[in-house]
Amino acid sequence: MSLKNQNKKILVVDDEADICEILSFNLANEGYEVDVASSAEEALKKISEEHDLILLDVMLGGMSGFRFAEKLRKDGNNVPIIFLTAKDAENDMLTGFSVGGDDYISKPFSLKEVSARVKVVLKRIQEEVVDIKENVLTIDELTIDFLAKEARIGETVLPLTKTEFEILSLLASNPSRVYSRRQMLDIVWQDTPYITERTVDVHITRLRKKLGDKSYYVSNRAGFGYKFSVSRP
Repeated sequence: MSLKNQNKKILVVDDEADICEILSFNLANEGYEVDVASSAEEALKKISEEHDLILLDVMLGGMSGFRFAEKLRKDGNNVPIIFLTAKDAENDMLTGFSVGGDDYISKPFSLKEVSARVKVVLKRIQEEVVDIKENVLTIDELTIDFLAKEARIGETVLPLTKTEFEILSLLASNPSRVYSRRQMLDIVWQDTPYITERTVDVHITRLRKKLGDKSYYVSNRAGFGYKFSVSRP
């Protein structure tokens, strides 16, 4: 049993009892506390702030895994999600990331792969601890003052436009989430119709330039979108 994994709580959501059993058994052996749900509806009743990660099957009876993840994100729950899916088509992977997934594992999978993916996601989230106090967000060397509409790296104020500030605020406030260009358009440019996805890339380029040697804060997931990261590539 790994002592490092103690106090980490995982919710396994799958309608196949044997998969739930084997995942629960192996994750528990690694020191995780494990809850199990056989449907998205049951998972909604069980999910709590104590859960550090969800292993979520896509093809559930009733509410699908994608719809469940989308509901969590809309409700403001940013718990990391690793999708378990028998599908490996690019569109399905894109859907998983677009609804707020952090990773995916194709079935059939090896238990070693599951263990490795879980550790990677939990480690990344731990490195991206966000501290928000009195309308000020602090993450790594970045500080965002939402009332003053100001962003700083250390003591240096970044000369951001309104749109650049909103993009940075969106990504930094949800560091474990990948946002597609379409999602960013809907959120940042919601009052401005007829804006193309290329507009997002242009503003991201300008934002990265102003971030200087911290440009890696805004990272790209090729084919999926953008996210905030404190880890250099």
